[in-house]
Amino acid sequence: MANAIRVLAMDAVEQAKSGHPGMPMGMADVATVLFTKFLKFDPARPEWPDRDRFVLSAGHGSMLLYALLHLTGYAHPTMDELRRFRQLGSPTAGHPERGHPPGIETTTGPLGQGLANAVGMAIAERHLAAKFGAELVDHRTYVIAGDGCLMEGISHEAISLAGHLKLNRLVVLWDDNRISIDGPTDLSVSDDQPKRFQAAGWTTFAVDGHDPAAIADALAKAQASDRPVMIACRTTIGKGAPTKAGTAGSHGAPLGEAEIRGAREKLRWPHAPFTVPESVLAAWRTAGARGASARKAWDARLQSHSDRAAFEARVAGNLPADWRQKLKAHIDALIAKPVKTATRQASGMALEVLCPAVPAIVGGSADLTGSNNTKAKAQPLLTAKDYAGTYIHYGVREHGMAAAMNGMALHGGVVPYGGTFLVFADYCRPSIRLAAIMGLRAVFVMTHDSIGLGEDGPTHQPVEQLASLRAIPGLNVFRPADAVETAECWELALLDAKRPSVLALTRQNVPQLRTEAASENRSARGGYVLAEANGKRGATILATGSEVQVALAARELLQKGGVPTAVVSMPSFELFDRQDAAYRAQVLGPARGRVAVEAAVRQGWDKYIGADGGFVGMAGFGASAPAEQLYPHFGITAEAVAAAAKRQL
Repeated sequence: MANAIRVLAMDAVEQAKSGHPGMPMGMADVATVLFTKFLKFDPARPEWPDRDRFVLSAGHGSMLLYALLHLTGYAHPTMDELRRFRQLGSPTAGHPERGHPPGIETTTGPLGQGLANAVGMAIAERHLAAKFGAELVDHRTYVIAGDGCLMEGISHEAISLAGHLKLNRLVVLWDDNRISIDGPTDLSVSDDQPKRFQAAGWTTFAVDGHDPAAIADALAKAQASDRPVMIACRTTIGKGAPTKAGTAGSHGAPLGEAEIRGAREKLRWPHAPFTVPESVLAAWRTAGARGASARKAWDARLQSHSDRAAFEARVAGNLPADWRQKLKAHIDALIAKPVKTATRQASGMALEVLCPAVPAIVGGSADLTGSNNTKAKAQPLLTAKDYAGTYIHYGVREHGMAAAMNGMALHGGVVPYGGTFLVFADYCRPSIRLAAIMGLRAVFVMTHDSIGLGEDGPTHQPVEQLASLRAIPGLNVFRPADAVETAECWELALLDAKRPSVLALTRQNVPQLRTEAASENRSARGGYVLAEANGKRGATILATGSEVQVALAARELLQKGGVPTAVVSMPSFELFDRQDAAYRAQVLGPARGRVAVEAAVRQGWDKYIGADGGFVGMAGFGASAPAEQLYPHFGITAEAVAAAAKRQL
């Protein structure tokens, strides 16, 4: 059965003339034991909520996963799709892509990400089990991780967090083959990985990765652990290849026709490429069918469970019917009694409404709770002693936090958000990018969004981060101007179940600019006319966040000088770009006389103001000083904006 994985992997990579045959060939025995004896799944119902999650963190070995899905009886990939490995339109992509085909739990390839996603999945499982009971939620998360996964820095954050939370339903199978692309791993690393995991609070076992009985024994012991488990599986990369086994030569390139012929002889596999004997395939299909009875029993329990409706809604990602009305009441209260406050604090005010209204919300912060304003007063902590809590102290682990949030969103039943400073989006970026690729509803709350944070200086003052985040396809970037827009942006982030969102929020107080009731969420358009010109529009000032007040002050100066001026608030480029051309033209006004103001770099604004349009913002890094000194120091003032508009005219 394991050899079926090996030959499918080497055949597919050879056919594609591209890929990584070594890892699937080396981990075939481990995967066979896991999928035939321990993993709870049903190929007929890939989305069964109580299935075990399997994550191939070493995503370059994707043929291991594709072979397993085919052999165990999933509808896809078919044998023809295995033949079309790494080809355009085939579900057998170079690296696993979530849901393509069903059975792939997460998109992996950037090493360490899958491991960190799995931590989030394990958190979601424990949380939902605490909420709904073991009758409905009683599964495990298994990970195959390679040497590269454990070299990546994100692995430290993920391993540490999992150990701290005592996620005993998490099992990592480490492919200890001691080979990387450059050669033996001792060229670059000498860590004692089991001791590293033990230091983080894990239980560890070490086995011969080609001894099925030893593998099964370790996995059986893992079921009874009171903490997460790492099983070090000593393997031979490319096992079965006559000359390339155990070498870097089998890692990331086709084995070649001669080597494959030799491997077939060594493995006693006389069959043609992409051919699995009926007896072997039947054994695999029997293994794949063994989870059907458990799934049917679970279905029966769900049908009679008192929390069925709530559970099904959570798993489907459906939010309660009245949460938007509650948020609208909060906005109405702001209109009735305007507040001058930082948008980070306005976000905290919105969360005070949203967290009780949407039970699926699980929040947290990377050791900046008080600064990010991410914890609602009534939110209980999610800890190793109480997984029912809805707030996680992630510690200084921005990257691990973002990847764990992705894992929670992938698991289902949880809507995650997490906070840090906007400048540390750079620490989160690979996870944010993957959230966008996968289309996950995860909300990244990023405060201290400009030079307006003041004295912490250029290391903490983001200037290029907004542009770099806006460059990520499929990511909503919101920079609200006041408390009302902040609440509106929270609504939009939660409504979009197919995209992640970033909320860029101020440290400094800003006035409430929206003081009139609106029949709709005005931020939903991405950009809108906040203040129209008194007369035929001569100039248009576009702004986001804390600079919208600067734009309004510049408008006053221009109006007094005889230049009718409109101010456009643009909380989201992405949403504005989705509007029809007529609306965008109406909002932007005449091409002549457009100026943008944002305490960040210009990149991204030219599509609205033109290459020769006026821009007032940052051309370099910030400085350490109080915010009220920094804005005039860098020329971000109403007078500068008005002067830029006059130059345009």
